Amino acid sequence: MVSVESVLLFVLAAVAVVVVVRWVADRIGLPAAALLPIVGIAYSLLPGPNVVLDPEIVLTFVLPPLLYSAALDSSLLAIRRNLRTVVSLSVVLVLLTALVIGFGFAWFVAGAGLAAGIAVGAAVAPPDPVAALAVGRRVGLPPRLLTLIQGEGLLNDATALTILSVAAAAATGDGFTVPSALGQFLVAAAGGVAVGVVVAFAVRLLLRPLSGDPLMVNAVSLATPFAAYLLGERIHVSGVLAVVVAGLIVGHHTPRSASGASRLQTNAVWRLVDFLLEGFVFLLIGQQLPEVVRGLAKYDTSTIVVAVAITVGVVLLLRPLWLVLTQSLPRSLHTWLGGDGREGDDGQNQRLTGREVAALSWSGTRGVISLAAIFTLPLVTDSGAPFPDRDLLLFCTFVVVLVTLVGQGLTFAPIVRALGLRANETDQARLRNEARAASVEAALATLDELEDQEHDDIHIDVIETMRGQLGARLHRYQGRLDLLRETDSADLPVSPRYEAALHVRRVAIDAQREELLRWRDAGRLPDEGLRVLERELDHEERLLPDRPARRS
Repeated sequence: MVSVESVLLFVLAAVAVVVVVRWVADRIGLPAAALLPIVGIAYSLLPGPNVVLDPEIVLTFVLPPLLYSAALDSSLLAIRRNLRTVVSLSVVLVLLTALVIGFGFAWFVAGAGLAAGIAVGAAVAPPDPVAALAVGRRVGLPPRLLTLIQGEGLLNDATALTILSVAAAAATGDGFTVPSALGQFLVAAAGGVAVGVVVAFAVRLLLRPLSGDPLMVNAVSLATPFAAYLLGERIHVSGVLAVVVAGLIVGHHTPRSASGASRLQTNAVWRLVDFLLEGFVFLLIGQQLPEVVRGLAKYDTSTIVVAVAITVGVVLLLRPLWLVLTQSLPRSLHTWLGGDGREGDDGQNQRLTGREVAALSWSGTRGVISLAAIFTLPLVTDSGAPFPDRDLLLFCTFVVVLVTLVGQGLTFAPIVRALGLRANETDQARLRNEARAASVEAALATLDELEDQEHDDIHIDVIETMRGQLGARLHRYQGRLDLLRETDSADLPVSPRYEAALHVRRVAIDAQREELLRWRDAGRLPDEGLRVLERELDHEERLLPDRPARRS
């Protein structure tokens, strides 16, 4: 029996490895999601115990919070504008990938059945966008492509897991018909959406009286994905889709319903959750190597090679072919399979360019969900016979995850740079500054209305003081806007005055902190008071750009 101390030691070691790999990845410019599986493989080859992936734990305790956090960080409006393309990738392409791999196994892999092939096809069909998004944000991928990658990653897991359950039932002899499978999928999807809407509505009602207490808001936020998932699974619909829908709706309404303190704390909590869970699961992927190769001795080398070639080949080739097909169709068919074909000023409804198709084709990295899904296949069928080719299916899935996660993950950034795909930072900064100026103008208009209602000189003085502060801020925003409007470059223009102002603000904040610490060390300020004042300075510093030359 494993002792509590051993478990604690292993967890601490894993956290240390995740932190070190993340630090190294940031220094060398590579995604940690691609490096951690390599470290996991190296650990699995060392003497000592390995952690074997438990699919129930991953699907119940890891997948819901990761999906919910991603949904909170997504844009419901942007996904809705690109819904046809997102559905094309997350539903149609996933189904097509599962079917093509299934028929490939049935035709070319000796002894393999169609249902078993569809099962492995469903497992490897859904991309895990963590690595692609991390790289895409670092290299400045255009917002539309980030939305497509993120939206696809939110919705494809529900499609894949539903297909896998139908294929597994067929492989174990429970019977399989196309109408029943389609009906099961539609019921699971519709039910998942309904559960997500109900949970989101309940959470909004619950948070309304709690919005002023960040701790209680965070407690509800952390519990929401598990509640949505368990409710969906309990009534036999898609719990994964319920989590995604709930997260999208709650995230869309959070700016209006939550207080500023609650949002700051919630964002910080979910960033920590993402960092730890993603680190653990990618490290866990590499440690599955001994488990997935253990049962390969009974297969001929040619069978293994053919099965792996079919699985990897379909995953790598079908995605670009599908993207090219859906973007090349006549406008009437393109409307249903990949977008609406209209030319929009905002770029959201335009067809993908060739460079965008190339980048999106290489963004399909697979991850822990694929491994967790294939590990859910039972060891034996209801009749007591071993599940057909389970060990071979495990190995094919593991190879696909490694090839895409490590191979595509490490090469995605150079490909994006070579394609010249980059967000127009000037346009984005101009839009943000226009919104800032508009918000200040709205505040000034409100002060005018408030001044008309007040007759107390004290209140008038307060209003004038606030008007002066807002006026100075508006002047600063308008100056920055003038500079942004004058440039024709996609890169942010550097303003010496703007950079100097940021430098002076940081120096002043540092000096304030040092003085507060001197007061604390001299016994003039208690630690409780220090923490309150430090928090004020931290919030002020948080408003400053991380990289002043790159953001505005």
